[in-house]
Amino acid sequence: MCDNSYSCHGTGVFLMGAVAGMAAGAALSAAIAPSSTRQIKRAAHKAAKRVNEAVDHLAEAMDM
Repeated sequence: MCDNSYSCHGTGVFLMGAVAGMAAGAALSAAIAPSSTRQIKRAAHKAAKRVNEAVDHLAEAMDM
């Protein structure tokens, strides 16, 4: 399959580098994801709070 050891060695190094790159990318995305998830949850909480306030104001206005 491989005519010389250099060709096979180069392929192995390439594959190991590709695997290492994928692992590093997965680790980086895992480290970044929680902060963006927190931001999304925070924005959703603020939006829910504003909706509740708007409903309260509407209910007060309808009672008048």
